Amino acid sequence: MLLELSFVGFFSFSSLFLMRKVAKSIGLVDKPNERKLHTGAIPLVGGIAISLTIGQFIVTHPDVIPHSPLFLASVIALIIIGAIDDKFDISFKIRLVVQAILSIGMMYFADIRLDNIGNLFSTGDLHLGFLSPLVTILAVIGAINAFNMVDGIDGLLGGLAIVTFGGIAVLLQVDSQHGLAYLCVVFIVATIPYIMMNLGILGRERKVFMGDAGSMMIGFTVIWLLLGASQDPSEAMIRPITALWLIAVPLMDMAAIMFRRVRRGDSPFKPDREHLHHIFQRLGFTSRQTLAIICAIASSFAGFGIYGEFLAIAESTMFILFMICFISYTVAMSYVWRITSWIRSLRNLPEKVY
Repeated sequence: MLLELSFVGFFSFSSLFLMRKVAKSIGLVDKPNERKLHTGAIPLVGGIAISLTIGQFIVTHPDVIPHSPLFLASVIALIIIGAIDDKFDISFKIRLVVQAILSIGMMYFADIRLDNIGNLFSTGDLHLGFLSPLVTILAVIGAINAFNMVDGIDGLLGGLAIVTFGGIAVLLQVDSQHGLAYLCVVFIVATIPYIMMNLGILGRERKVFMGDAGSMMIGFTVIWLLLGASQDPSEAMIRPITALWLIAVPLMDMAAIMFRRVRRGDSPFKPDREHLHHIFQRLGFTSRQTLAIICAIASSFAGFGIYGEFLAIAESTMFILFMICFISYTVAMSYVWRITSWIRSLRNLPEKVY
């Protein structure tokens, strides 16, 4: 296994170096603007390289995930539409249509859908019934865009992906689902080279970004695994509420920021600089410090979800605690500029937003 994982890491590194050259030759690069404060044109190939690595692994291990041909076809579709978006900045409506079509394919060809939301109110398992297809589409679109929106500073998307895949691997390994758990480990190994290049550890001249292709692929893979693990009518591997704790930070950040945008009268998909990582940077933390803090928060949420799963804490209790965290976060973000101004004044920091 170590030899195989070493090859996965090597393949990911090689794909990144190769795709960097391809991206520069075709102009698939990210240029700085009023929202993007990096220096120079950075290749948007992290997601493509990771997908190539995962693709070759699944082709050689088709039994590692059920319905592997459909999963790979979905990933390829997301990579194509994501790369087109990275290159030409297409309308978010086109992306949503593609994501909805893929969620429909997942439901009707792989029979993976969100139907049982668990025993949230201590009255027995709640089933969505005829609402299941609609809620599944919304869940898939939500997960994809949650990971897409959180990709704002170096290393953050890769770090949060590792937290989530690591949590899923722990839960599935305990439940003896070795194939899917191993696939999560493969995802982690394939992501590490990207993080190293994204953070500039191998040199600033080798820096790469994930791109929409990668963030959408990661979000789709996460929701595929979580639904597959929690919705099996014969024997669910994890409880539905646990899935929320594993993706708590991307989910809360997306929901809170979309709520603020709608309240202002803006489109919920309009880009801005009000994400969680922007808040920490406004408080005077560096990019690396912000990365460490947010990943630590995400790890704490995921760890608590795993703890609740292992100890079989009542789903209603886990749900109430999650909603308390979610509402607290949303309310705090509604007053975030007042809060950050107050904290900056206490720290004697200037009001300039970095």
